[in-house]
Amino acid sequence: MDVTWWGHATVAIQDRGTTILTDPVLRNRLAHLHRRRGPRPELSAPPDAVVISHLHGDHCDLPSLRMLPRRTRLIVPKGSAPFLRARLGERDLVELAPGEETTVGELCVRAVPASHDGGRTPRSRVRAIALGYVVSGSRSAWFGGDTGLFDEMKAIGPVDLALVPVWGWGWTLGPGHLDPAGAAEAMRLIGPGRAVPIHWGTLWPVGCARVRPDRFARPGDEFAAHTAHLAPETAVDVLAPGESLSLASRP
Repeated sequence: MDVTWWGHATVAIQDRGTTILTDPVLRNRLAHLHRRRGPRPELSAPPDAVVISHLHGDHCDLPSLRMLPRRTRLIVPKGSAPFLRARLGERDLVELAPGEETTVGELCVRAVPASHDGGRTPRSRVRAIALGYVVSGSRSAWFGGDTGLFDEMKAIGPVDLALVPVWGWGWTLGPGHLDPAGAAEAMRLIGPGRAVPIHWGTLWPVGCARVRPDRFARPGDEFAAHTAHLAPETAVDVLAPGESLSLASRP
């Protein structure tokens, strides 16, 4: 299994000849988010499937989804298909609720709970659940999407790799998010062999570089330090956008 972090919550997971892309943001700008820090995603080929964790604009970016071929399967939270079909047209959409799964090539994609508001916006009538996903093939990887801590995290593991959110896109965090210490506690609960911090250091709102530049430079290393204390069995790989990590197949 190979994973490439393209920034924010966008990760390419490649295993057994299949590519799954998480929460793709393929543009250099996103609404009020100023500009991308790091390279724009460069996909060697379209993914076989995309998983969407929830409908917030920085996780379900409609212009980015329109860049992908219509044949690309979209695996989405229960309740979100009508919203997406109305804006994307007919697509290969698979809705999942926690505990449900589907297959893509030789990979299994299982939906798991997340503690996060799943609506499009706080005041929107468009509502759906928020999810994480476990992708299993030669190895297993949990993609957390966007989540706070919750007791059922213990049931997600064991997994080989955690793609864990450790911050956000602003200088503060609202409810339903993990900071570096909270993400380390999630590692203690889930118990992955390795972890890659995501959802940090990529999208810069106007003015953030002047207000709290540390929040875009330090969360990955802070997460690694907290994890070494709280979950020492988990090895942390702090990647820069565009960098990859390979996990050898089990013998």
